[in-house]
Amino acid sequence: MIVLYSSILSASVFGLTARKIRVEADVSNGLPGAVMVGYLAGQVRETMDRVRTALKNSDFALEPKKLTVNLAPAGFKKEGSFFDLPVALAILSAYGLLEEKHTEGLLVVGELGLNGEVCPVSGILPVVLEAKREGCRACMVPWDNVKEAEYAGILPVIGVKTLKEAVSFLSPEPRWKTVSVTGKVSVEASAYTGPDFRDIRGQQEARRAAEIAVSGFHNLLLIGPPGSGKSMLASRIPSILPGLSRDEVLEISSIYSIAGLLNTEHPLVTERPFRAPHHTITTQALSGGGRIPRPGEISLAHRGVLFLDELPEFPRMALEVLRQPLENRKILISRSNYSEEFPADFLLLAAMNPCKCGYYPDLTRCTCTEREIHGYLHRISRPLLDRMDLSAEMSRIPFEELLKKQPKGTKEEDSAAIRSRVEKVQKIQARRYEGTSYRFNGDLDSAGVQKYCALGAAEEKLLEGMYQKFSLTARSCHRLLKVARTLADMDESENIGKKHLAEAAAFRAADEKYWG
Repeated sequence: MIVLYSSILSASVFGLTARKIRVEADVSNGLPGAVMVGYLAGQVRETMDRVRTALKNSDFALEPKKLTVNLAPAGFKKEGSFFDLPVALAILSAYGLLEEKHTEGLLVVGELGLNGEVCPVSGILPVVLEAKREGCRACMVPWDNVKEAEYAGILPVIGVKTLKEAVSFLSPEPRWKTVSVTGKVSVEASAYTGPDFRDIRGQQEARRAAEIAVSGFHNLLLIGPPGSGKSMLASRIPSILPGLSRDEVLEISSIYSIAGLLNTEHPLVTERPFRAPHHTITTQALSGGGRIPRPGEISLAHRGVLFLDELPEFPRMALEVLRQPLENRKILISRSNYSEEFPADFLLLAAMNPCKCGYYPDLTRCTCTEREIHGYLHRISRPLLDRMDLSAEMSRIPFEELLKKQPKGTKEEDSAAIRSRVEKVQKIQARRYEGTSYRFNGDLDSAGVQKYCALGAAEEKLLEGMYQKFSLTARSCHRLLKVARTLADMDESENIGKKHLAEAAAFRAADEKYWG
């Protein structure tokens, strides 16, 4: 018996969130044919062709009728391939081959192959969260997306491999009771096997700066000639990054899901991101956006590290895009037809040569003119430099130190030892900022600096001298205080002392040396 009308719930991802979509199907007498409406993008307009072929190849014989499919609401453009499976089920329900009551409370997404196979889609985690907000009882997703969907642990997840399997599951009675809410996908990061800090010879200042940066989530600029080990040190930063909480895993995995970067076998990001885009990257690829809003590199580095090697070689506009996210920990992408906010809470790690040839201030090797040196350094604007909490110089390692054997029973400190100290300092910060919006010292705004970075009279006088001597701005002064707060935490000191201020100021000396 033809029912004439049916509807089923689906969803579409826009930005970092999913929106509810009502898929409606209507069958009526008239000239046989099919039309699909609801403000559709090109890839969605192709849905009807895929669905009709998939239905035929899945042995569902449908009487020729006038068929209308609507994706509501019509107020925004529908993008993606989420709607193939719900459209097919809505049509079968309208033709009376599936009882509509069996799909009530069910949110369905999935792409169909021409043979009826249900193919995976990106953005499943936000879809499951939207289903929960809408009060759905379960989600039906492609089989390859089940692990990702299950991790949310908030709704039963039904994984299907084919259109026939989806219909079988819902007929005659949906077997929802056989589907459990697991949420048991492992979030444990595998044992780290990458590069280790023990491989780095010398460079004590840079090693110390890296530990401070990760401990308090402070931005770090490394300056040095070619071959001094800037990239080598940066590649070892992941080895001392702390682990992720369950909420952070869900947050980061949602971003990567929307970007289509999750592995179906291991659909979770269980380690802090470390993104290292090439300096030829476009502004949009760095910041995000596009016709369909997608996260850029700064959002893919959320809760992790964004490494920009050869910083002055990046397009000036791309570097200036970083200024607002470094302050607000998010970025607002505005276009003529949408405005979308993406998270961008990352540690900025940058590396650069001091001049075009790379050897300044070694005048015996540097071939640059004074004008060329000035022009190269000033490709980086003062406002961006102000947002770097730490800067460390790296120099060429002497031959003797490069090949020097360690005394018996001693060795360079490894990443595990540094990471244990980092975790200890971050536990101190977690206790201090419990119940606030702050997580690390680097997150503090002006109000947070005043509250948590209070100074004694002697320390305040020292800071005043530094403020005048180095011509600090209010922003750079606050960043100096945040670094000093981290140094005090590393010493397990309740109060910021003179030595902490002095060391924090020392890590701004390169600014004065190169940019004056």
